[in-house]
Amino acid sequence: MGEEPPKLKRKREQSEPALESAGKNWGGKKEPVSIQSLPPELLDGIIAFLGLDDVVSLGQTSRYFWDLCRSEGVWRRLCSKVAPRYSPDPHSPDEAHWRRAAILNYTKGLFFQTFGGRKRLLSRSVAPHLSHGYRKFLPTKDHVFILDHNGTLFFLKNALVSSPLGQIQWKRACRYVVLCRHAKDFATDPRSDTAYRKYLYVLARRELAGARGPDGETLRCDCVEVYLQSNGQRVFKMTFHSSMRFSNIRLVGHESERALLLLTDEGKVYSLTVNETQLDQPRSYTVQLSMRKITKCLPHLCIKQVHSNQSSVLYVTDAGGVYFEVHTAGVYRDLFGTLHAFDPIDLQMPLALPLPSKVVSCSLGFNHLGLVDEFGRIFMQGNNRYGQLGTGDKIDRGEPTQVLYLRRPVSVWCGLNHSLVLLETVSSGREVQGCGCGAGGRLPGWLKGSATFVKLQIQAPRCVCSLCSTRDCLYMMSCHDVDLPPSFRTPPLPRLRGCQAEGEEAGLCQAFLAELRSCATLRQQLDRLKDMVSHMTLPSFQRDFLWEALNTMQRTQSTGEGLPV
Repeated sequence: MGEEPPKLKRKREQSEPALESAGKNWGGKKEPVSIQSLPPELLDGIIAFLGLDDVVSLGQTSRYFWDLCRSEGVWRRLCSKVAPRYSPDPHSPDEAHWRRAAILNYTKGLFFQTFGGRKRLLSRSVAPHLSHGYRKFLPTKDHVFILDHNGTLFFLKNALVSSPLGQIQWKRACRYVVLCRHAKDFATDPRSDTAYRKYLYVLARRELAGARGPDGETLRCDCVEVYLQSNGQRVFKMTFHSSMRFSNIRLVGHESERALLLLTDEGKVYSLTVNETQLDQPRSYTVQLSMRKITKCLPHLCIKQVHSNQSSVLYVTDAGGVYFEVHTAGVYRDLFGTLHAFDPIDLQMPLALPLPSKVVSCSLGFNHLGLVDEFGRIFMQGNNRYGQLGTGDKIDRGEPTQVLYLRRPVSVWCGLNHSLVLLETVSSGREVQGCGCGAGGRLPGWLKGSATFVKLQIQAPRCVCSLCSTRDCLYMMSCHDVDLPPSFRTPPLPRLRGCQAEGEEAGLCQAFLAELRSCATLRQQLDRLKDMVSHMTLPSFQRDFLWEALNTMQRTQSTGEGLPV
């Protein structure tokens, strides 16, 4: 061994007396020096140099560091780094709002992957510095719109930019401007084809000029502002009485008879009709705001969610019930398999869906839908011509049918003839699975489509919370809100035993086997089998054993990778 350098030896000799004095107790025996023996002020200064990921990881090591890393000073410094323009809410606890603001702005991001071309690259859009996290996004024909948690609506523009090599390239969402502030919600044409999304409807709250209330404060009222998606120009505005307060807006119907659905804070639904073909004409007229049939006929219901497409509307109540409006006979037949209860005279009559548990989220496609209940189970219903229900066949379903091999999704999205599911992996990452028609590359890696949900060739970032697809691009929004409660709860113990329970498990295994047979190579089969194992209800030690065994098999067959099965 070589001799120790003089400079390093001198530093070690200088530090030894300090360590020895710190490591002695009253009996004269040496004790190991722990990082917890350092003063909290010194540790707080050390933590100040860490990033947000490192602070979160350090807080998970012990109770002592968990308390230290949740202090207001730590999150105030982190928030000043990731969101220097953030102003705290005076009504929330100090530590809570600094921590939430830091994580919201650290995890925010909008990602997209185009379907055309051979390269499947995930790109990231420009991040508005003024935004406070991301709450909702919508792609239109030419651009993307994002709403943050402060009610600011941003207009992300596609533009021609110069590359490092001096070439002119067309880039998506590379520049941004503020479209409006104090927005509550926004919507556009519900069809998945963005060519129809000409106008953007924004639900906002505005001050009434010159109007004051009994206490002398300026009156505020809700209004709907309509903007051109191409340039962000406002072309129409309708204002409501100050006593009417809305929380959500949705669109349904064709351009010439567009119905705006407005959900109040009390869970009531109102609607009004607008002719989009006349919005660009400078004139003033009055529109009639009326109560929707579901609120008239079932006044005891409190609606919490409204989802719509071109010819149907889906309502979710606070108790998790689901009600349907279907406005065309063809879509009604696709969704329910019959025209028995369809009334062409009264199209707004709500129809209840039979479900065994509370629904927490859903997605409505053109002629099929996906529901997620409180236990994380996925139910699909409707047309299955292309296998978009993910049931392993192409048989239509007239009632909600559970997809047995998928559990606890982060997000579900239903398009024209395919479906996407965002799942959390074993390592707390994200993966995208899809089924249905694969034409145009809309299911990356599965050009021929699939009748079961298969893992797509998409690298999803860790904190992605929602996704949607257009004809030529897949969009994913990333943002983590620590104030959101857990999405699902533990399901109750199954009551079915014996032959019936075994029959359900046998059907699940048959669906897995059919999916394995559709894989082209042994590598794909092993990858898919690992995903299936992660979704099975197995004891932890059995799941770990199967996972490690499959990894060993993958390493063994690496020399024969790509050979057909």
